[in-house]
Amino acid sequence: MKTFLTSDPIEAAEFIRSGGIVAFPTETVFGLGANAFDDGAVKKIFTAKGRPSDNPLIVHVVSTDQINEIVTVLSDHAKVFMEIFFPGPLTIVAASSGKISPIAAAGLDTVAFRMPAGKLAQELIKAAGAPLVAPSANVSGRPSPTTWQAVLEDMDGKIDCVLKGEPTTIGLESTVIDCTGSVPVMLRAGAISLEELRKAVSETVDGTGSANVRPKSPGTKHRHYSPRAMVKFIEDGDVEENIARSAYIGMLHPKGNYEKVKIVGSVEEYARELFEFFRECDRSGVEVIYCQSVSNVGVGAALMDRIRRASE
Repeated sequence: MKTFLTSDPIEAAEFIRSGGIVAFPTETVFGLGANAFDDGAVKKIFTAKGRPSDNPLIVHVVSTDQINEIVTVLSDHAKVFMEIFFPGPLTIVAASSGKISPIAAAGLDTVAFRMPAGKLAQELIKAAGAPLVAPSANVSGRPSPTTWQAVLEDMDGKIDCVLKGEPTTIGLESTVIDCTGSVPVMLRAGAISLEELRKAVSETVDGTGSANVRPKSPGTKHRHYSPRAMVKFIEDGDVEENIARSAYIGMLHPKGNYEKVKIVGSVEEYARELFEFFRECDRSGVEVIYCQSVSNVGVGAALMDRIRRASE
């Protein structure tokens, strides 16, 4: 299969409408999209990514009509979050109508959905005429792609089309909040912080550290975000021994000797650049990547979560 490249969402949507899969940019990372109601198309996503079958997919929508089609009950909490954070990097888990592909739902009676803010993503979903399931457009376990070129590194020849666009503005996957219970539970940290969620609904619970045999959200169970290089946390940029093929990313200038160094000016920039830096290190043959620790506040919590999972 030859992967088609285009900058036109209308052209890309034709692949979706014919049962294909298309990588496309969102504000978080590039997603790998398929018609949420098409079992055959959804299977292609799992095959292309090598994704475990018990890992549910997030449905991307552009309208309340699409939400009402895939959800049976929306709690008052969910409605508050939607009013404040949609469109944007927030995924809500709610009771499923059962209309999306059971393969995408991973056998659950819930559905995770979000409304992306990116213009190209919105235009693609509208042109496709259906909600799109869209996990990150990478081989499972690898760093999520934040550029269309990174998508091709993993997916060239495995998918039908790549809708090109600018590098993603956030660089980390969406925050996921479970709104099926009496209180909202954050399942995955993301660009929208726990503090922001609690400003909207004060009783929101942090559930990111709890074990879940059948996860309602992707990114909570299986190994994720890992480059080929070993990933290690570091506090101040200093290392006890100099490793020839090592790299460093952080906000402080490092004291050790590194082959590749990236200094970022803020936690937000750190989050935006992390996955692409991982991929740059892999291209250069770096063996160890040292990542400066930051405070678990705001987007820092999501950033530390991704580094921790990459280091496991």
